Amino acid sequence: MVNPIVFFDIAADGEPLGGVFFELFADKVPKTAENFRALSTGEKGFGYKGSSFHRIIPGFMCQGGDLTRHNGTGGRCIYGENLRMRTSS
Repeated sequence: MVNPIVFFDIAADGEPLGGVFFELFADKVPKTAENFRALSTGEKGFGYKGSSFHRIIPGFMCQGGDLTRHNGTGGRCIYGENLRMRTSS
């Protein structure tokens, strides 16, 4: 299986800053990788396009992907559920 790669164009205040490539490890976490890929393309009618980074730590990292609340407390999944592992008792 070839892992898909997605690309984001990043901008701030309408000015392009560059791009970021993400390799999605579909061979390890297929459902999570497909969710991220579909949100990246917007093919389900919603996705990351136009969303923001809600947390930035210069020189370290940024966080984004909250399509519902735009503050890190929300999100959306193409499967209509969250992706937490279910366990049986």
